[in-house]
Amino acid sequence: MKQLELTPRLRQLADWTPQGAAFADIGTDHALLPVWLVLQGRVRRCIASDLRTEPLRRARATAKLWNVSGIAFRLCDGLSGIRPEEADTIAIAGLGGENIAAILENAPWTRDGNHVLLLQPMTRVEVLRRFLSERGYAIRRETLVRERGILYPVMEASGGEMRLTRGQCYGGAKLSRDPLGDRYLIENILRLQNALAGLNRSIRTGARNPDKETRAEELREILTELLEMREAWRHDNRPGN
Repeated sequence: MKQLELTPRLRQLADWTPQGAAFADIGTDHALLPVWLVLQGRVRRCIASDLRTEPLRRARATAKLWNVSGIAFRLCDGLSGIRPEEADTIAIAGLGGENIAAILENAPWTRDGNHVLLLQPMTRVEVLRRFLSERGYAIRRETLVRERGILYPVMEASGGEMRLTRGQCYGGAKLSRDPLGDRYLIENILRLQNALAGLNRSIRTGARNPDKETRAEELREILTELLEMREAWRHDNRPGN
């Protein structure tokens, strides 16, 4: 019998979903994750929500295809249509880091310590990590998955205390032992080096701009920290450590 297959990103979220969770998938699109969790008997109840009607139509079609019932489909913006007591585990995947941060900002009950947040940002990950650090959340664990040649972070967070440096916002909060951590740090170092080079060119050829100069200094400091983080990763992952 054919089985429903998840992408590496979604499979990591599924693996971290507690057995018996009251689960909500925000921005569900095709509802592959909630349907898989129901098929596996991992959740006791399930909500699949999306901002638009067309993704919800696809989500219902997926549930029908796999003969899954019991999923509550919600048309709502972020968590606006979900009550705190309806879910103890919330997945938000496939959105930009700034969008995930905005969803959580509009649902402050998610930092009450009673909700597990499974987050998978596609872009602007540093924005999300910084938001979590500054708004009363803590990243409990973090890992990297490779999908179609691209590294994506997956993190589990909840209400709590956490203070991240600017370097950690870019390079990760809990990746010191991740086997893909070195590659992830290298990619971020190269990306910021390119950004700094472009900024330096703009500073040299344009009128004096204090904001650009301040940003260039910030990038230099972040790059220094990322290089230190890479050396620490290499030390921690040497054979025998």
